[in-house]
Amino acid sequence: MQNSPAALIVGASQGIGLEFVRQLLPRVDRLYATYRNPQAEICTWDDPRLRCLPLDITQESQMAAAIATIQSETPALHWVINCVGILHEGTMQPEKSLRHLNAEQLLRYFQINSIGAALLMKQVQPLLKHGDRAILATLSAKIGSIGDNQLGGWYGYRASKAALNMLMRTAAIEYRRTCPRAILVNLHPGTTDTQLSRPFQRNVPPEKLFGCDRTVHQLLQVLDQLQESDSGEFFSWDGSRLPW
Repeated sequence: MQNSPAALIVGASQGIGLEFVRQLLPRVDRLYATYRNPQAEICTWDDPRLRCLPLDITQESQMAAAIATIQSETPALHWVINCVGILHEGTMQPEKSLRHLNAEQLLRYFQINSIGAALLMKQVQPLLKHGDRAILATLSAKIGSIGDNQLGGWYGYRASKAALNMLMRTAAIEYRRTCPRAILVNLHPGTTDTQLSRPFQRNVPPEKLFGCDRTVHQLLQVLDQLQESDSGEFFSWDGSRLPW
């Protein structure tokens, strides 16, 4: 007997994460959405299927508390989508050359884009140990592909996304033993009109700048078509596999 479908969207306050909540709510019986800012729009929604939880992905204790709350209310998750990522904040900007590198900024990139995602894979594992098909997807970026890197620059962001790709790939191998019906993938959403990409949209052709609704629709189409044999892979928004 299949469990009632339930989803967890991590980083649901805005942009792609918020749109995943909109588009997945009609497909599940229960949806958990995490936020850092209690003033976030998601916290004002009135839907009996929606449960909002505070979570800073850099704090594993908060992650564990959120997972414990979910476990007390539902036996299984069928969708886990991590939309948290950082490219710039305040005076922090992508490094254009080696002279711009500093340890503090590099650590910040890895803390959010790589380590937080890996700890989520660890914490959520018990909720994916069931007999139904399940998805654990993390937003990565094509710029994190080592094989595709032809332009250089953006050291910290590139490296932290490459590390994310390796962490997911390694976790997928373990999950095949512990959660054999779970499909772990990383996704390149394409350039989407969000706060993350806004300072860098000037040279993006209009047809390659997606609205959040289009991005999420495309990514859900990709996720719906995945087979268990696709676990551990890196997919673009159009369903093509990206090089490592």
